[in-house]
Amino acid sequence: MSEEHRETGTGWPQPAGPGRPSGPAGEPDPRPDAPDPDELSPLAPEAEPAAPVEREDVPAPAEEPGAVVSPEPEPDPGEPDPVSRPERVSVSRRLTSAGAMIAVLLALLGFTLVVQLKTTSTDPTLAATREEDLVRISSDLDSRERRLRQDIEALEDSQRQLRSGEQGRQAALEEATRRADELGILAGTLPAVGPGLEVEFRGPEKATSSTRILDAVQELRGAGAEAMQIQGADGTAVRIIASTYFVDGSGGGLVVDGRRLSGPYTILVIGDPATMRTALNIPGGVVSSVRDAGGNVTSEDREVVEVSQLHAPIKLDHARPVS
Repeated sequence: MSEEHRETGTGWPQPAGPGRPSGPAGEPDPRPDAPDPDELSPLAPEAEPAAPVEREDVPAPAEEPGAVVSPEPEPDPGEPDPVSRPERVSVSRRLTSAGAMIAVLLALLGFTLVVQLKTTSTDPTLAATREEDLVRISSDLDSRERRLRQDIEALEDSQRQLRSGEQGRQAALEEATRRADELGILAGTLPAVGPGLEVEFRGPEKATSSTRILDAVQELRGAGAEAMQIQGADGTAVRIIASTYFVDGSGGGLVVDGRRLSGPYTILVIGDPATMRTALNIPGGVVSSVRDAGGNVTSEDREVVEVSQLHAPIKLDHARPVS
């Protein structure tokens, strides 16, 4: 083995080439970018980062004639990071969907309000009503509300008394008696007295037909009438209850519950006079229709109205009270 082989430590000569050092062992690698052997050692300290090497400008390749070179787009500083762009796109899509749903709901709400306002404003009955008539109608509604509230309070008071223990039996008896009297007045089997109106209908048969008299009775019931009776010119009277019927007579006049009456007709009614008078004078109501047909309706307040005509008790064939 030659001296050169022993120096390399391999026992064999190593050929010189671009990938292998050609110098003898122990000498530094002649390559300019070869690493330092001391740096490769695991015990060697960390080397400081080398300063950046400035590279000389390399001339750009010559452009071929006729070739079009498109400049590379410069990144926009305001453009979002491409990594987070999908997330932002999904968030914006969700916000867009929520905004569209809110817009649809607001549009439906606006359409509903417009339709309601248009319906209210185009009501022909209210548009043709005078201001004082509207005030009377409002007063009528307020009176009905007060009566209903009073009825509710009375029923609640009766319920408390019935549950009070020792006085329950006496309260139950008094309540049953009161209810029997009320039902007797409604059924026409008991006379009644109280404040009310005396309403008189005069005019031709067309103006005082059974249809117009029935309309008057219905208006009075709606205004809170508690007891009524109708009588003709000869004094014949009939108690008006829930089952009373009105028919035009063949020879003139009215047939009420099978009894013939001749005009003019007078209705005695017990209830709140102001409320019932307002109900009769509503535009397009009873008074207006009778006047349009050539008749006349007069009403007079009475502090005391006596409804003395009685109706025979109705015999029930199938219904009986539950014990």
